[in-house]
Amino acid sequence: MDSGLYAAYTGLLSRTQALDTAANNLANAGTNGFRAQRDYFSDVMAGMDAPGSAGDSQLGRAVNDYGVLGGNSLDLGQGAITSTGNPLDLALDGQGFFAIQTSNGVRYTRDGGFTRSSSGTLQTPEGEPVLDAHGNTITLPSGEISISTDGSISVTGPEGSAIVAQLGVFNFAAQALTAEGTNRFAAVPGDKPQPGSAAVRQGSVEGSNEDAVHGTMQLLLIQRQAEMMQKALSAFDGLDKTAVEEIARV
Repeated sequence: MDSGLYAAYTGLLSRTQALDTAANNLANAGTNGFRAQRDYFSDVMAGMDAPGSAGDSQLGRAVNDYGVLGGNSLDLGQGAITSTGNPLDLALDGQGFFAIQTSNGVRYTRDGGFTRSSSGTLQTPEGEPVLDAHGNTITLPSGEISISTDGSISVTGPEGSAIVAQLGVFNFAAQALTAEGTNRFAAVPGDKPQPGSAAVRQGSVEGSNEDAVHGTMQLLLIQRQAEMMQKALSAFDGLDKTAVEEIARV
């Protein structure tokens, strides 16, 4: 295959893949707790851990994969925090995730729009319990709820104020989480969470860390790049056909 044609093809392939990521980021610019995904390219390397080291050609694998997206990684940057005045709305300022118990196991989220069930359990709007620092569900007695920046939950009732639970805030490296849906994340098997350093902001929620303006500009840029690669691919393909026709005449 002509080197120019191959370069144009791999460029078009990578830009087409990037379009899906950019479109998903933009679609969730208004989703609380959403973490944008960023594309990265495959590495060209040689060694024991390189693709192809098990027996086939490392050089051939590296050259074939060069210019092709290696995948997506989570952007753990901070989203905008908006005040709501609801005492059960919680936002994380810094690195960390809330833990929730779902039907598929423990999952992690930055969406802190919580509610209290009829039995007093702190839960998500879908009815999934929020977990404390030890992985247990949190039960809130009746009374005025106050949550400090370190996650300590106090309830003031007729008999005074008392700390009833310690909200769990856990931290992971970006590569240790996989996205499930728009703002839910699962930990990679075998990877244990570390205590998060984020401060809890009561009466607020965190929005997406992808703003609509940046997301729109990124989507338009990738679309134009894909169009350029498509035109280049057509041009190289036309050159190959012309060369074949001229050789036949000779």
